[in-house]
Amino acid sequence: MTIHARALLFDNDGTLVSSLDSVDRCWARWAEEYGITEEFGRVELHGRPAVEIVAELLPADVVPEALARIETLEVEDVPNDGVHLLPGTKDFLDSLPADRWAVVTSATRRLAEARLDAVGILPKMLIAADDITRGKPDPEPYLLAARQLGVDPAHCVVFEDAPAGLQAGRAAGMTTVAFTTTHRAHELDADLVVRDLSALSALVTDAGIEISVRD
Repeated sequence: MTIHARALLFDNDGTLVSSLDSVDRCWARWAEEYGITEEFGRVELHGRPAVEIVAELLPADVVPEALARIETLEVEDVPNDGVHLLPGTKDFLDSLPADRWAVVTSATRRLAEARLDAVGILPKMLIAADDITRGKPDPEPYLLAARQLGVDPAHCVVFEDAPAGLQAGRAAGMTTVAFTTTHRAHELDADLVVRDLSALSALVTDAGIEISVRD
C-alpha cells in the first residue's frame, strides 16, 4: 500500500515519542494532590488536552491552578527518563523536508517543546494546545496545521495513536495512519494501521511524499 501526500502531520506522545510512564506517574500524583483519585480513574486521559481533563474533574475556579500544576509536574518529570523516541522516528523524520511536516499535539507548547527537545526533535512547525480553542477530536488542530503549511487538508496524512486524534484527522478530511503503541488495532479506525514509524518508509518526489509499508 502506498499513500501519497504533500504534508505529514504527527501527533507527538505515543506517535513520535513515548511518555506513557511519565504521564501515568504525573497524573496519578496530581489526582492524589487534589483528592480525586477515584474520579480520575474513570476519565479518558490519552490524546486529549489537559485543560479538558482538568475541567471535567474540578470546579471552574480551581481549573487554572490545577492546570498549571499538572503542566509543571510533567515538564519537571521529562529529565527523569520521562520520554524516549519510538522506533523508526528519527530515521523517518530525517527523510522529510522540514517544511513538509508538523507536530500537532494536545500538550501545551511548554510541555511539548520540553519532550521534543529531550529527544532531539526540532520541528519547524508545532501546533500545541495553546494555539487552538477546540482540541482533538475536533479537527481544528489539524486544519490549522494544514493551513499554516499551505496544503489542502485532502493532501495531508495524519499519524496518530489515539482514537480522539484519528477522529480529528478524519473530520479534517485527511488520510489517517494509526500506530498500535497505546491502543490495540481493533480500537483504531484509520486508513492504515501499523505498529509504529519503523514499519513505514517515505520517498520524497517532485509530486510530494510517498508513504509505503516496509516489506
